[in-house]
Amino acid sequence: MNVAVVQLPARNEPDANLEQAVSEVRAAAADGADLVVLPEMWPVGYFAFDAYRDAAEPVPGPTTDRLAALADDLSIHLHGGSLVERDGDADGGDSDLYNTSVLFGPDGTLLDTYRKIHLFGYESKESELLTSGAEPCAVETDLGTVGLTTCYDLRFPELYRSLVDRGVEILLVASAWPRERIDHWHLFARTRAVENQTFLVAANLVGSIDGVDLGGESVVVDPWGVERANAGTAAGTAHATVDLDEVRETRASFPALADRKL
Repeated sequence: MNVAVVQLPARNEPDANLEQAVSEVRAAAADGADLVVLPEMWPVGYFAFDAYRDAAEPVPGPTTDRLAALADDLSIHLHGGSLVERDGDADGGDSDLYNTSVLFGPDGTLLDTYRKIHLFGYESKESELLTSGAEPCAVETDLGTVGLTTCYDLRFPELYRSLVDRGVEILLVASAWPRERIDHWHLFARTRAVENQTFLVAANLVGSIDGVDLGGESVVVDPWGVERANAGTAAGTAHATVDLDEVRETRASFPALADRKL
């Protein structure tokens, strides 16, 4: 399959961001993508914390309805990145907010959602404003079994191992990873792929917002830790070919997962 990581600019302009995301997804599909992955909190640029409550919406809601229609129109699997999900009172008084990722099938069906478990607190208000998710997310799709994770999750290997134990063969990561720790981005992306013998597809934001430079360099990593694609440091899209038979062959020829002693 052809996989595309869409690297969007970090800015607090939800309407413009949605139109750019739709345009980039359409372009990726025109270039042959079967699966398209968007970054974390792209509607508000992640670090625009003061905008979270105003930007929050239910799932399904206006943004996810637009993404569902897009996936259906293009007949692709679409990981819509993540957005601020509001669960509760529409006026916001009694609602919980989540960093929620969404995955759509090629008929526009919302296949599953993932509420980010590990909320970031270092120089970030995410952990103050949002509620943590509680459940890992493994989704059986026509492409294979997919695991959804988000940004800071990359630092917690036990989450990824739990996804592999649920049969995951390809890991999808929506991110807003800062430029100052971009070496860690590559380290963790490659390590999570190697130790779990999976493909890992990670879409990151790029540009600057509220004094934070985002790292870009969205990647597709194979089960041996080789980066098959890197989107660089500007907005745009990178493609790679992914064959999940490689996951099975890797696990069979180098049976590290089978050799685990629990």
